[in-house]
Amino acid sequence: MSDDRTPVDGPFRIHVDATPAGVGLDISHYLTAVILGLAQAADEDGEQLLDDLRDIAGLARSAAHQGPDSHAAHERDDEVARLLAEVADDGVIPVYGEQVARLRDRLAVLTAPRSVPGQREAGAA
Repeated sequence: MSDDRTPVDGPFRIHVDATPAGVGLDISHYLTAVILGLAQAADEDGEQLLDDLRDIAGLARSAAHQGPDSHAAHERDDEVARLLAEVADDGVIPVYGEQVARLRDRLAVLTAPRSVPGQREAGAA
């Protein structure tokens, strides 16, 4: 069983912590796998990976000027999806079995309304 902070312990750990405005999902374990996938792709064909990343960067610059529904934005998104499929199982973090319920429960606890301590009356000691 995982600790309260880590309701999902595999295949990729997800830590969930309260923030002032909601919750923070720590998916660094998954991002490590993505970076390792990029490193492997670079090792296999570094020039192609660099070309792909440069193409994505160029499309992102064009999309920033042309808008989110531009041809460049759609092409950028397609290229990112293709690269994610290659190095990161489409960018999907699987959550299985009891871990689904633990994640739900952790989110429910951290997002439940909390009472605010009463303020003291002016001049009260």
